[in-house]
Amino acid sequence: CHEDLLLAAAYVYDAQYNRNIPFETSPQAVRLYYLYNHWITQAATYFFIFVDLSLAVFEEPAVYALPFLATALVEVLCLLVFFGRLVHFAKVTPRNVFWKDTKNICLMIVILMTLIDLIIYGALKISDINSVRWSRFLRPIFLINFAESRQIRRVFRSIRNTLPEITYVFLLFMFSVLMFSLMALKLFGHRNLQTMEGAPYFTNYLDIVFDMYVLVTTANSPDVMMPAFDFSWWYSLFFITYVVINTYLFMSVFLAVVYNNYRKHLKNEIRQLAYMKRHKMVEAFNILKVQEGTEFVIKEAQWKQLVRLVAPDISTSHRELLLRVSDEEQKGYVDKKSFVRLADLLNIQVIAVKIQSHPLERWLPRVYNSAGSLFVRRMVQHKGFVWAFDVIILINAIFIALDEENPLISYAEWVFLSLYLLEILLKLYTYEPRMFFAKTQFWNWFDTSIIIAALIATILNASLKSTSQYNSQQVLDIVFILRVLRLIRIVDSIQR
Repeated sequence: CHEDLLLAAAYVYDAQYNRNIPFETSPQAVRLYYLYNHWITQAATYFFIFVDLSLAVFEEPAVYALPFLATALVEVLCLLVFFGRLVHFAKVTPRNVFWKDTKNICLMIVILMTLIDLIIYGALKISDINSVRWSRFLRPIFLINFAESRQIRRVFRSIRNTLPEITYVFLLFMFSVLMFSLMALKLFGHRNLQTMEGAPYFTNYLDIVFDMYVLVTTANSPDVMMPAFDFSWWYSLFFITYVVINTYLFMSVFLAVVYNNYRKHLKNEIRQLAYMKRHKMVEAFNILKVQEGTEFVIKEAQWKQLVRLVAPDISTSHRELLLRVSDEEQKGYVDKKSFVRLADLLNIQVIAVKIQSHPLERWLPRVYNSAGSLFVRRMVQHKGFVWAFDVIILINAIFIALDEENPLISYAEWVFLSLYLLEILLKLYTYEPRMFFAKTQFWNWFDTSIIIAALIATILNASLKSTSQYNSQQVLDIVFILRVLRLIRIVDSIQR
């Protein structure tokens, strides 16, 4: 029935977007769940979160502060939207699950505390008593604790789980700093040395600890060691040893521990997501399955209805492609193993390309398919063509670095521009223009835009140079920037 299809589609939709929200399975709750996950309601939630966070720019002590009543009304509106979103979530989720979820309790407490703060602050303002909006620092909690922000919470959990392992390395690092600070006190504390400002050098242990901690960042290097170095260059060995151990070894170990533990906890999160995705897909399969011989399957007609519900925007050809992948032998049904992969298949981006012949092939077929034309097209498609222009770019980089006032350099720029224009024209001659300037062809758009802009700016600069009354320095600056930007296209040749 239609209700079963809606429920199954909700499970597939959750699996596709890695959502793990427990929801009621009644028809009304499922419809509310669809509304809760609709992109418009999600976008509205994020919009009001953004507005709520942005209020800090307009509240006292802002430079251009708005009246308290205006910001208070906007904040109350945001709180009403957040409360409505929370009530909507409560209608979707089982009651016992909702009240056990810490983030829901946290949101309700923050909404209540913000309202109390608003009332107290407003009352005190009416009485001309200065006070502080202490609830403002709670606003980012809305960004974290709504169900849509699962990615942010996942990162927070990974960081929280990583902290205990970091603590041990941090304690060992601090022990090293404290020990070296004690050595510094014994080595330099009684030698009556002075800093460059004339203050006593390394006589107070806590000051030494701070200076040595800053030295780990190399922010006060080499100033912190100069009084000792001036006294005897041998003392530089103490600071070199300290920097090698604490800056180069400990910081590397610290980074390694953070990375390894964060990756470990992130792996666990991803493993759990993969498990939940499979679980959701199995639930969807169990709702729609019918028996076919000795196994349970989903009929082709029902599979198509399900995909239309889950992904209504995909084309018919895309849907047929998904079906052919899921039902390779074209039996007319999809088994459990193939059905479970549907969530991953829906996440694969499919680009439909309509293969068209080159306009020149339609207009001048004999010329375009002649021996000379084929030779030019094969040459452009060869790797050597790309390498040749990479070499030209590198040579151009050398010329850009040379003296611009030299006439030879100035003429060379026109040569390079001509070569780049020739490259684009040859590519447009070889490849179908609409394919060459497709949405996904970023580098083709980038190359062409930069070359055309550089050509226009260079011509403009040359014409302005002949007019002595006009200073073309700004145009010249644009020319220089565009020339340097041309070098970026070398990145396209380095695939990795």
